[in-house]
Amino acid sequence: MAILATLWKKRLYGLEILRSLDSGSGLVMLEGTVYLILNRLKSAGIVDSEWVDAGSGHPRKYYRLTPAGEDRLIRMVKFWSEFSAKLGQLFAPVLGREELTNGK
Repeated sequence: MAILATLWKKRLYGLEILRSLDSGSGLVMLEGTVYLILNRLKSAGIVDSEWVDAGSGHPRKYYRLTPAGEDRLIRMVKFWSEFSAKLGQLFAPVLGREELTNGK
């Protein structure tokens, strides 16, 4: 889901996806893991890719969401939002409601 979310606004190449995951969420993934996931997502028709000449150096493979990928991501995010809200309610007594709402 996190990889798909990085592609929501624009197409990115692999290293940009890794950087976006790290800077946007603190999620650190190995390069090989990201490419394995991207290949599976492409096989499932959720992302598409194209090689683009970078001008200098070697071409880069850019990934983008397909319409089916956009639909899937929306459903996943809705599910995650509801699920995490329910977990928040479950955890509230453990840390105290005030701490949860203040992000501590």
